[in-house]
Amino acid sequence: MNIHYSAALLAATCLATPALADDGEQDPVIIVTAKANPEDPAVVAEARARLARTPGSVSVVAAEAYEDRFAVGTPDILRDVPGVLAQKRYGEEGRLSIRGSGLDQSFHQRGVLLAQDGVPFADADGFSDFQKIDPLGARFVEVYKGGNALRFGGAQLGGAINFVTPNGKTAQSPVLVRVEGGSDETIRGVAQLAGRSGAFDYYAGVNAFHTDGYRVQSYQEQVRGTLNLGWSFGDDNEVRAILYAADLYQGVPGTVTLDQALIDPRAPGATAVSQNQRRNLGTFRGTLQTRLRLTDALTFEGGVYATQTDLYHPVGIFILQDTDTQGAFGRFDWEGELGGMKADLFFGAFYREGGTEQDLFVNAASAQGPRIGDARQQADALDLFAEGRVFVSDGLALVGGASWGHAGRDYLNRLNGRSESRDYEWFAPRVGLLYETGDAQVYANVTRSVEPPHFGALAQTNLLGAVFVPLDPQRAWTAEIGTRGRSGAVAWDVTAYRAWVRGELLSFQTSPTIPSTIFNADRTLHQGIEASLDWWLVDGPDGRLRLRQTYGWSDFRFHGDPVYGDNRLPIAPVHQYRAALRYEGRGGLFVEPSLDWRPRETWADYRNTMRVPGYALLGVGAGISLGGVTLFVDARNLTDKHYVSDQSAAITATAASAIFHPGEGRSVTGGVRMRF
Repeated sequence: MNIHYSAALLAATCLATPALADDGEQDPVIIVTAKANPEDPAVVAEARARLARTPGSVSVVAAEAYEDRFAVGTPDILRDVPGVLAQKRYGEEGRLSIRGSGLDQSFHQRGVLLAQDGVPFADADGFSDFQKIDPLGARFVEVYKGGNALRFGGAQLGGAINFVTPNGKTAQSPVLVRVEGGSDETIRGVAQLAGRSGAFDYYAGVNAFHTDGYRVQSYQEQVRGTLNLGWSFGDDNEVRAILYAADLYQGVPGTVTLDQALIDPRAPGATAVSQNQRRNLGTFRGTLQTRLRLTDALTFEGGVYATQTDLYHPVGIFILQDTDTQGAFGRFDWEGELGGMKADLFFGAFYREGGTEQDLFVNAASAQGPRIGDARQQADALDLFAEGRVFVSDGLALVGGASWGHAGRDYLNRLNGRSESRDYEWFAPRVGLLYETGDAQVYANVTRSVEPPHFGALAQTNLLGAVFVPLDPQRAWTAEIGTRGRSGAVAWDVTAYRAWVRGELLSFQTSPTIPSTIFNADRTLHQGIEASLDWWLVDGPDGRLRLRQTYGWSDFRFHGDPVYGDNRLPIAPVHQYRAALRYEGRGGLFVEPSLDWRPRETWADYRNTMRVPGYALLGVGAGISLGGVTLFVDARNLTDKHYVSDQSAAITATAASAIFHPGEGRSVTGGVRMRF
């Protein structure tokens, strides 16, 4: 049974494919494509081929997609991926949510597995930090929405995002130098070196960044470095060591009231300056991985890793943490026939464990005051997973899979000598189908997701006398149906989904006698549409003109709650639209105006009593490629619009509620990128 190779290359949303300028240099765009494009880097095409097997919404974003603009974090990297809420708060701190995952999280991140080369950035209990990621240190980024993250053993509602490191065989060029500077005393320098020598390949990259920040107390000083060393042997076999380190200093400007955000957005929160609130983080991670071709039909990928992170974090309280995480994983991929029908299968296991030593103090005008916390947090997790496809006809594949998970939590409060342990186990099945006709795919699936509570939810210090709050894991069944492909000059990717969630972990008040903190809601409903459309209006020898549009409809709400009824959950916009019109002319010139639009107000609280205004932001990027040198400029929020970019969840928001992050005003950044 023969499956067309073009179907294997059917892209998910936001696949990077470069366009050729007259001088032969690659000038990248992001399009959805339904057939092999000779202008695509081979490594991106291979990633697309693998993700195209998924009967659900997936995406690939190549480094070429954002190399000619100022990208400082996940909101910039993932801005064109529909269904991903990647919203900047300040600096590199932001909100990352897929299909409403971790929606109440006012700091850090949960609900989406963040990984580098398949290895989680998260601590062993699933809690993550954005700042550990080098935004310019990935060759490409894979986005697996919802239950489509089974390849990593993930069973979270939001799925997984995997940053794939360049190596000596996949780097964009042997030598790359990049320098940028602009508004708010911003400057960044990037250098990358890659190559091969016989069976040995190497990649080294460093990224140094400084900015005063748009808001008072939002400065950043950062240095990141990556080293990727590989040795190949035999046919499709290699061993690879990947080392990553980062030293990060970031001010915390705090949240303000809605009026303050809209009138004086540069001003900090009430105590941000007096307490010198900041977030200093040092991290190191090492990974040893291997890929082995065992037979013509069977390959193995596996590895071990270790991560160490120190956090110095004076905010409302003074937080000191020392976190160590270790783990191992192995995955087999098989292709062959089953009962005379073409089939493929992956299966594997992922184990991780680690601990955090946490000290808490009163923040006494930026000094450590009396100790209020001294705890040890120890976690472990094991995931067993498998997924297979059987092609019952040339164009139709039936898909089935499942994961089994275990998570352990062990907590010791040294201040009162109390401790508690808790274990969680679950089974998460998945069924789906994938149908191909020509250069289009149609897919559907139903998947169960489970997310056990992390330590921040279990050990709530405002509930005196308790060690762990009695929380259940968050569970959900998610159904999705969609299509992706290309017809002539138009490419599309559209997915509709609905998730029935039980026990969603939310920061809300369950009764007047219980303070607002994290509890299980009863039933909530997450449903929406994720859509992207690329249309090449002109594609000729004298120039190209492409209109890209992405749209997300999100309807997240309580479902028959005894207190909140069917109220909408706050924070996520109901409608979010982005459009960019890119012109590429002779001589390597490109110009790209853009629009980011939230046409409706968003609820600020669970009781649906206060609304946050929508907004429209205009930007433009432009540049020119001259041989191996590219000059570019990135101008944002051209009208200097005052708006709210993100907020914390609230029970009942009022005019005095200081829960809002002002959006950044007008900014202009320019840069030069050189390849050798």
